[in-house]
Amino acid sequence: MAATKLEKYHNVVVDLVKKCGDIFRQGYHENKAEFETKCDFYDLVTVYDKQIEVLLVEGIKKEFPECKFIGEEDSAASKILPELTDDPTWIIDPIDGTTNFIRRIPLCCISVGLSIKKELVLGIVYNPITDEMFTAYKGNGAYLNGKKISVSNRKAIKDSIVAYEISMIHSKRVRDKNVKRLTKLASNATGTRTFGSAAVTLCLLAKGIIDVFHVEDLQPWDIAAGAVILREAGGVIVKSDGSEFDIMNPYMTSASTPELLTDVMALIKEANEIKSYTIE
Repeated sequence: MAATKLEKYHNVVVDLVKKCGDIFRQGYHENKAEFETKCDFYDLVTVYDKQIEVLLVEGIKKEFPECKFIGEEDSAASKILPELTDDPTWIIDPIDGTTNFIRRIPLCCISVGLSIKKELVLGIVYNPITDEMFTAYKGNGAYLNGKKISVSNRKAIKDSIVAYEISMIHSKRVRDKNVKRLTKLASNATGTRTFGSAAVTLCLLAKGIIDVFHVEDLQPWDIAAGAVILREAGGVIVKSDGSEFDIMNPYMTSASTPELLTDVMALIKEANEIKSYTIE
């Protein structure tokens, strides 16, 4: 894919995402945003998620009719995750961090990634509340509001801030795994944080604010855009077993440097060997 075509995709969709910011801000500042529950009691969706996804899909289709889509709300409605093909495919989360959005915690965003020939090549993450626009496409670097960003140079877990999504402990199915890994990583790091949005967290890693992010049991739209931004900022991302990252199976560990990633992967392996921490 020629850089000029990627640049065109980038420019058109950045403008579309900015336009969606008005809908996002309207919902965020409402006295009481209406929401529904999806599969689990903690998995929420608002009318604004749906409006933003429709606006993005219709706008992209108009400019680029060759494109396909994998969107959170469309997939939730059909209960089917579309297959990722070689065609240009936009992977969209209209509001990542919906619980933050509903509670007016300003760590939420619109996340739009692009895959071509099954490779992630473009990412846009926009937080309309803080007016932070993170953008990247393959070979061009990562940017925050037009200024180039890069990851930290931390190489050891003892010097690092780890991000871990504590809300995953909601689910009994994965609780023990998360308690063990969180305990192991947090006890070896300088500090541990949780932000409630995978896309926002990946962007904080990309700009060097944090140094590590480990998360599993999410969906492609939670990770797609942020993964591109992180890589273009110099970071590394792999599957939790150390193999090549797969956006359609986004169990991932990410870090600012390969050396730090090695530290983290060793600790996750140690955590997996612990019998149990969970109290029923």
